[in-house]
Amino acid sequence: MNVQPPIRKSHDRLEPQVNSRLYLIYLVIGVCMLMLIGGLGYRQLFQREAHESAAERQNYRRILMPGPRGIIYDRDNTVLVGNRPLFSAVVYLNELRAEFREEYYNIVRQKRELGLKPDRFNTNITARKNVVQRYMNRLNQLLERKEEVDSKQIERHFSQSLLLPFPLIKDLPEKEYARLIAQVPLDSPIQILSGIARWYPFGEAAAHTLGFVSDSTEFPEGTVPGDQLLTFRNAGQIGRSGLEKHFNERLQGETGGEIWSVDPSGFQYERVVHETPGKGQNLQVSLDIDIQVTAEKAMGEKIGAVVAIEIETGEVLALVSKPSYDLNTLSPFISYKVDEEIREKGAWLNRATQGLYPPGSIFKLVTAIAALRAGVISAHTEIDCPGYKIVGKRAFHCHRLSGHGPEDLIGAIRDSCNVFFYTCGTELGVWGIANEARRFHLDQPTGIELPGETTRMLVPDPEWKASRFYGEGWFGGDTANMSIGQGFLLLTPIQMATFAASIASGTTFVKPTLLHDNPEIQKRDPLGLAPEKFALIKEGMRLAGERGTARLAGKPGMPVSGKTGTAQVRKDGKPTTLAWFVGFAPVQNPRIAIAVMIEGVPEQETNYGGGSTAAPIAKIVFEEYLGM
Repeated sequence: MNVQPPIRKSHDRLEPQVNSRLYLIYLVIGVCMLMLIGGLGYRQLFQREAHESAAERQNYRRILMPGPRGIIYDRDNTVLVGNRPLFSAVVYLNELRAEFREEYYNIVRQKRELGLKPDRFNTNITARKNVVQRYMNRLNQLLERKEEVDSKQIERHFSQSLLLPFPLIKDLPEKEYARLIAQVPLDSPIQILSGIARWYPFGEAAAHTLGFVSDSTEFPEGTVPGDQLLTFRNAGQIGRSGLEKHFNERLQGETGGEIWSVDPSGFQYERVVHETPGKGQNLQVSLDIDIQVTAEKAMGEKIGAVVAIEIETGEVLALVSKPSYDLNTLSPFISYKVDEEIREKGAWLNRATQGLYPPGSIFKLVTAIAALRAGVISAHTEIDCPGYKIVGKRAFHCHRLSGHGPEDLIGAIRDSCNVFFYTCGTELGVWGIANEARRFHLDQPTGIELPGETTRMLVPDPEWKASRFYGEGWFGGDTANMSIGQGFLLLTPIQMATFAASIASGTTFVKPTLLHDNPEIQKRDPLGLAPEKFALIKEGMRLAGERGTARLAGKPGMPVSGKTGTAQVRKDGKPTTLAWFVGFAPVQNPRIAIAVMIEGVPEQETNYGGGSTAAPIAKIVFEEYLGM
């Protein structure tokens, strides 16, 4: 039996069958489109500045240029440190791109002809060196030189300072500069630039005080915009020692600069910003260059230091350290040879502020003041000098082995009698001497405006000795030595100059300064001696300068108050004698104080000591200052 399928009515239509998974796909696509549109909108609306900044960093470069340093003048406006033109021959690697590329392909082609596989990195280095050397050879031909370029310097410059000129020859002499200006074509990639270097018109004079500079990119960015850009820095100058270092921020010029648009390879295309650098502030210092030069000539080839101070103001008129060096040999850079020469003769050390020495007999003035203040001695005290004094089980000798006989304080200062001060010192005790020295600030730096002043000066005491020598006690002989400026005492020449100025002014500390017309008002503590006692110290120094150990520091019509000293040390394992002088002039109205310290002695000089070696140098300085 056949079964017929049911007949559909005409109004029954088939409904389309929609896969529900398509809805999920549509939903995902829609969400992704919304996220894409939202992301694009967010970047356009909210990250616009960040993208613009990134584009700027990609398309622009900033070049910073330091300004010229300020001038340093002495107290009478004489130039001590100035600026001179610095000529150099350079090439801009930016202009050699086509030649680099052509040389690269030439090298590649040559290697392939030889059956070699060229290395891209090394070939680039060789190509750049070859091109730059060709320009150097042109200079060699014009100047009759034989200079070679360094491929490492080229690559370093290429990767770090592409927009800056690459130096071929630095610091051209004027004759070579003139020759190149006349013969190098204007359209040549070789450019002759004029920069600035430091100039020292007095050469060696005050070298340690003035200091030197060296090339550096460590300078403030100034007001040049674009701190977010990739920045290149032309080398400026930074103070490395002396006044140049201490007042570097004042002397440093105002930074200028440029902003350049660059192509994708980083080469210059167009300058869009330019700010001219500004000159640094000038500096007027207290030095008197005539006195400085006079003191240096008076020292000759001797090793040591001279410090001259204006008593009323504390202004340093001269600060000499020998051996010295010509500052012009350090500008615009210090060569290895010059550095070695200075090092070999020990000239880097500023002996005036960094040299540590036992002061010898000039320290007897400290012992004398301490003894007067403590009442150990008076104007009527006399001590017999047989030529030695027994302290403990040891004999401590006077420099006059036959003795001075009975000496009062005035005579002891005049004659520099050791026995008188051995006696004062042992009665005072070590603490009496040490505390008096500290009242004069001899245990600390003076604070002069120079970097590197030593902090290792030493006024010893029993506690220091116990810590230094594993608990060893303090002996009477230590006190005896200390009372005449020997033993463990270590002081600097500038300290002793301030000490001399302090005695002249009747105070405990005259702070030295290298600034002229310094507005800082010095606070000075009184010496703490009754006038009649202070008069004993001054009279002893006056007589020492008139007919005593310091007599060679003065002359008829130029009376000087002074004190000499001679001390023994070991230097480089050998015994060395130190000659000292401290004093001031004029006697009645002191205006200048001087300290002189000389290490060792030339072989031809047989009579060596503070009176015979240091005092005559002081005399020449006094004459220059007083116009006599």
